[in-house]
Amino acid sequence: MSKVIEQKQSVVQEIAEKLENSVSTVIVDYRGLDVSEATELRKQLREAGVDFKVYKNTMVRRATEKTNLTELDEFLVGPTAVATSTDDVVTPAKVINEFAKEHEQLEIKTGVIEGRVASLEEIKELASLPSHDGLVSMLLNVLQAPIRNFALASKAVADQKEEEGA
Repeated sequence: MSKVIEQKQSVVQEIAEKLENSVSTVIVDYRGLDVSEATELRKQLREAGVDFKVYKNTMVRRATEKTNLTELDEFLVGPTAVATSTDDVVTPAKVINEFAKEHEQLEIKTGVIEGRVASLEEIKELASLPSHDGLVSMLLNVLQAPIRNFALASKAVADQKEEEGA
């Protein structure tokens, strides 16, 4: 087998593994971004722990065959980049959506959320959710509220008894 075919097979395998192992994947059309804008997007995604790479559409199509995600094939037209995250479902969508608000040339095509192909609307909804840390913070506030209220009520009763005793 020639080296070129082996290289292509390894790229297809790499894409398939990313699609299978990621909890969130966003596919974008980056046409129209200049080099500095693309570099800034890559930097923001890297800092957020998201893998971002440009692939040939034929390679991605072969990977979708292996992963039973052939529904993505209709979106694989024109320049395509793939952002994947193995840690956080929200982060790729959030970072790309925020960047797309400032740079209209960046177009979100579709995505995969926990193994299921998602529509553009679902990706945008996902982007509007708070991050994992934000959700944990909200949960902790909800859990602390009863304890905090009890402590405040106990202090108020103690203060009132102290006033009556004085």
